[in-house]
Amino acid sequence: MGPRSVPLLPLLLALLGRPDPARAEGCDLQPVTSERPITLSYATSTVPRGCVSNSSMDTGHEVHILSVKWSEVSPVPLMVTVTPRADACSRPAVLILLCTRCSATITSPCSNLIIRTDAHLSPETIRAPNPEPPMVSSEGQLLAWALDTYGGITSYSELQDPRRVQLHLGEDASSPPDCVPQEHFNAMLHLETEVFFHGVKGCSRSDAQSTGAAHIIHFQSEPSSSITEVNLSVSCPQNSAGNQILILQSKANFTWFLSSKCNIHLLVSGTYRMTLFPVVLPGMLLPDTEQDLIAKAFEKNYSVIASYSAIPASTHISLEIHEHEMVETPVTTTPIVITQPPDLPHQVLLTLKPWKCTDETMEIVIIRSYLEPIKDVVNITLRDISCQAEKNATHFMLKSPLSHCGTSLEGRGYANNELILSLAKDAVLRSVRVAFKCEIPRELFLRLFPTAAFEAPQTELEINKEAFVQASMRWMDHPADLQLKECWLLAAGREPLLLLQGGEARGAGVAVLEGPPSSHGRKVWRFRFTYTVPEGRHIPFSAILKCKAGLQNDTIFEKVLELTVKDAWRPLNYRGLGLAAVLGITFGAFLIGALLTAVLWYIYSHTRAQGSAGE
Repeated sequence: MGPRSVPLLPLLLALLGRPDPARAEGCDLQPVTSERPITLSYATSTVPRGCVSNSSMDTGHEVHILSVKWSEVSPVPLMVTVTPRADACSRPAVLILLCTRCSATITSPCSNLIIRTDAHLSPETIRAPNPEPPMVSSEGQLLAWALDTYGGITSYSELQDPRRVQLHLGEDASSPPDCVPQEHFNAMLHLETEVFFHGVKGCSRSDAQSTGAAHIIHFQSEPSSSITEVNLSVSCPQNSAGNQILILQSKANFTWFLSSKCNIHLLVSGTYRMTLFPVVLPGMLLPDTEQDLIAKAFEKNYSVIASYSAIPASTHISLEIHEHEMVETPVTTTPIVITQPPDLPHQVLLTLKPWKCTDETMEIVIIRSYLEPIKDVVNITLRDISCQAEKNATHFMLKSPLSHCGTSLEGRGYANNELILSLAKDAVLRSVRVAFKCEIPRELFLRLFPTAAFEAPQTELEINKEAFVQASMRWMDHPADLQLKECWLLAAGREPLLLLQGGEARGAGVAVLEGPPSSHGRKVWRFRFTYTVPEGRHIPFSAILKCKAGLQNDTIFEKVLELTVKDAWRPLNYRGLGLAAVLGITFGAFLIGALLTAVLWYIYSHTRAQGSAGE
């Protein structure tokens, strides 16, 4: 039997991570004309036709015209909000809203807004004297009537299938003198609208083995568009099935902000962020053609394209997913389920970067809620599994010396280790390893210790007691060139105290100590000193230890360590007073107390004596 031939194209596409377009065969996207599976709307400031002018500036009103056209009957009333610039309603304004056979709600803080409309207005609409709408049958007649009636036009916008309209009042002297409508007019300066999308398409494979349904939103972004972020809100019925997927395709530089509690899987291009998860997560590379996106859905075993929507770039999208016969199953609502790529733990942790290194320690701090996309994390360790993270209700925390827990220092200026996540699901325990590199800052570190063991650093400096200082730094290039130039102790009200200079002790009570040998480019200097305050002199509340290290080429690294001064021999309430002053205050208090007692006793005894004589 000869060797089996392997189709070359599917193999190459698989290696490139692209779906095989042949998977999309048998699925011819067609407009959805029956009951739609979704209601989709998006925000835009581009209108089919529109214009602005300054012709109303010398008249008694600014005049804004909205001409609404419908592809089909709107499922909800039209919401129109009219807002003034700088919260001022001083100049009267006219809103002409032509919206035949529609219901509308118009709100505005300006009580002097004049409304002329043929729409059926809701009770919430502001009630000013509203004249009859114009009787016109064309755009030209409408504009001519407005000019004849009010003497000018501030803005004109034709709207197609609007859901909401935000109209900003105000006139611009730099606008053209005449309002001449243009196609695809950018009305950003005065209007924002949310419009329904009625171009939904769908299809299903004839050989479908799965009832899983896919919803695809394909962003059609213009090269000149400056939009890079989009807010997407998703809603669905409470008993919606879990075998649905939402595929979001955009440019690689897009960020999706998702708000949803639906039980639906996700495939997202660019980057994305969930409402309850503030960290931006990397998406995946998705194809950018209609056929390839369909093939991607089929590849994921979703054989029904319930909706395919190609929409222009927008800053806000609202998606309502309705029940669909082919995917309907009564289940309880669960939070959104993210289709996890195999490397999701890597993506999350490499985005969070929860590690922090000094020249001798590594610290890991992870907020537990940030691990929500990974699910079921029960324990975290380093490469040495005996180094387990402590956990409480909100955090995983772990701290380790760089010489422990399997940390290696092979890289230049980096500590290498692994985070091992233990995941428990359905009584099955598995582990995921995420390798990481923790950067060791190229800076001078200062630590103060109470004993020569150089353990448990502190920031308290005790008077008349030896203190032990360690200065350290990693310099991978030529650590032997590093020198501790000088160290000073600075305190308010006292002369600066030079402790060390040029590697030699300066001042009484200072001694240079032998430090540990250099390793992996780390150099350590140690010395001890005793801080004394002469009798009767002011004792400062705090002090600063300041050291400088440098290279032969005069490159200087400086570090400051803030210290609290502690006097173990004198009560804290008398800090700053000499011993004689303290004893004097104590004796004076005793003497005053004794005299006061004697006076009170004298008064009491004489009062009793006078009372006895009167009897």
